[in-house]
Formats: sequence, C-alpha cells, structure tokens
Amino acid sequence: QVQLVQSGGGLVQAGGSLRISCVASGSIGRTNTMGWYRQAPGSGKQRELVALISSGGFTTYADSVKGRFTISRDNAKNTVYLQMNSLKPDDTAAYYCNLLSWSHNNYWGQGTQVTVSS
Repeated sequence: QVQLVQSGGGLVQAGGSLRISCVASGSIGRTNTMGWYRQAPGSGKQRELVALISSGGFTTYADSVKGRFTISRDNAKNTVYLQMNSLKPDDTAAYYCNLLSWSHNNYWGQGTQVTVSS
C-alpha cells in the first residue's frame, strides 16, 4: 500500500513564497512520476495539474506557474517538493500530491491548503 503524506502550505501575502512537501511510503518502486495538482475553491472547479517530475528528473509545468514554481524530488527520501514563489491570489487552492507508479496506479495525498491574500 502506498501512502502520501503532505506538509507545508498555509497563508501568505501576494508576492510571497511557500514550500510544500510530500513523502511517499510503501511499494512505490524506482520508476514513477510524482507531481502536484490543485483545486481552487468554488463549486465546479476541477483539479488541475500544477507540475510533474519523473524519477529521472524530467519536469512539466502548467503555463500559469512557469517561472514561479519549481518542482523537485529527493529519490533517496521518496519526497517531492513544490517551491512556490511570487504567489498570486489565483494560486489559492487545495494542493494535492500525486504519484503515478510504474504499474499505472494513481495515489493521492491528503491535500494541503494554500491561501494567498491580496
């Protein structure tokens, strides 16, 4: 069984920075993709991709966060990070850690709230 435990997040003023982390445990294998998704408040809001990073270090970012957010991972610690700089009120959302295993199983963290005040 795979578990993802998130930490970090909170309230920050626009222009500020936050870092969120996610530790994976269990049978995650060596080959996987980890990433972050977010879901903004309000009915009808879908969970959207923020950033992905493969076990080999290849990254993908949503256009809305390019140049402001950085995803990284420490394979020895089975941990993925999201450094968020120049935060905007539109970044306010619940952020979810995701792991896609080599066998194409999808796992989610518990979510962490990021609130950016204007």
